[in-house]
Amino acid sequence: MTNVVLLRPDERQDPAIQTARLIQAFAVGRRAQGDVFWLKENAEFLGALASTGATLDSAALQPLAGFHRGCRDLLRDFPQYYRFILSICLDLEDLGLPRHHGAGLCAKVARAGLEGAELSDLQRAETRRLLRRRGVGPQVNDGALGQRLRDFIARSATFAMPNRKAAYELTHIVFYLSDYGRRCPDLPEAALKSLHFTGLLAFLDQDMDLLAEVCAALRFAGQAPSPLWEDAIAASHRAMRVYADEGAPLRDDYHQWLVTGWAMRIAGRPLRSTPIPKGALRFRTSNKAVGALRPLATCLSDMGANRRADWEQMRPHVLSYLCPESHATLLRAERAGPYFEEFFEGFARARA
Repeated sequence: MTNVVLLRPDERQDPAIQTARLIQAFAVGRRAQGDVFWLKENAEFLGALASTGATLDSAALQPLAGFHRGCRDLLRDFPQYYRFILSICLDLEDLGLPRHHGAGLCAKVARAGLEGAELSDLQRAETRRLLRRRGVGPQVNDGALGQRLRDFIARSATFAMPNRKAAYELTHIVFYLSDYGRRCPDLPEAALKSLHFTGLLAFLDQDMDLLAEVCAALRFAGQAPSPLWEDAIAASHRAMRVYADEGAPLRDDYHQWLVTGWAMRIAGRPLRSTPIPKGALRFRTSNKAVGALRPLATCLSDMGANRRADWEQMRPHVLSYLCPESHATLLRAERAGPYFEEFFEGFARARA
């Protein structure tokens, strides 16, 4: 008699099970539903899923079905969070829930003129992008708002200096203009240069969160990012630890885990499957690699009036100043694309 043993694949490696566990964790395992940080995390996670063209069965989305049913009341009671509520509702419908509420919510937001309550052009652009998903209102690129957005991202000098707020505004403007890769944003060379400058700053600082957003934005603009950058992002994502611990702090590295994995999916790179356990998930990165941004800035500061904007002239002085780890990072940054010398000219501020 033959004994037949059925070997079940590890559930933790099944992509559908992994996604269902992630939805469950973000819906009920990390924060109280309705809390603004709950809204932010779920909007970001679902947005990443939807932008990669994922479709899910209704069972996987059940932890958020109650939110979907009650989204009209939530919008009435919490209009200040309308962008989060609208984003979650639209993504749930695009991912597989019935399209019962999204169009009505868009119409309601438009009638209430909630875009006019925003002082930030970036938030107005996000509102336009959300409403256009159900055919409501102007395009992100239209009119004076569209021109201001394009003027901002085309000012490359802004992005040759560290400014995280401006950097994330740049990547998100490209996300909205491109509708997360669904349409060509037709960026001018100056805006592409802005993205490359921002990517260089992020790589020099070993800021994988920002670098992943830059690479995603470049892909949405029809450009291939530096393989060195995408290799670093992939390595960062592989090094992330995902574990279940309800008592662990919530100020974790979930966003870096999310955007590094998202950027790799956009690039079409295979990701080593990270086991997703059941329960209240937390995300931790390994120790951050040694960057070169601060040592480079310190070197230039120490040189004072002797600094120059010409990278070839400054190169031996800078490289001799850095420790071996920062030295190696700077050399990789130098090889990452065609803009390093021009970037350095702005970063050095030798003529300020």
